[in-house]
Amino acid sequence: QVQLVESGGGSVQAGGSLRLACAASGDTYRCYHMGWFRQTPGTEREGVAEREGVAVVNSGGRASYADSLQGRFTISKDNAENTLILQMNSLKSEDTAMYYCACATARWPDGLLLHAGIYDVWGQGTQVTVSS
Repeated sequence: QVQLVESGGGSVQAGGSLRLACAASGDTYRCYHMGWFRQTPGTEREGVAEREGVAVVNSGGRASYADSLQGRFTISKDNAENTLILQMNSLKSEDTAMYYCACATARWPDGLLLHAGIYDVWGQGTQVTVSS
């Protein structure tokens, strides 16, 4: 099994930065793809389906991002430390959400990697709040 634990969330003013980290443990070799997703307040009851893909890394290390981010976020993966990082800059109030780390244990085409439904292992999330 794979376990994912997120950290680094917090409160920040608009324009600020945060660095999220996801520590993976267990059978991490099973994660073909990993990524960051977010879910806005009030949609928790909708579950995984309401989680928006933010940034993902495919099995070959290639990163993909949501178009709406306009280059503000950067995802990276430290394979030696089994850690997935999301560097978030120029934060906006609309970035306020619970951020989740996820792992897909099956191979999927790159065009589907920002869809939450293909991920079968999730962390507990870390809250990011951006005040304007």
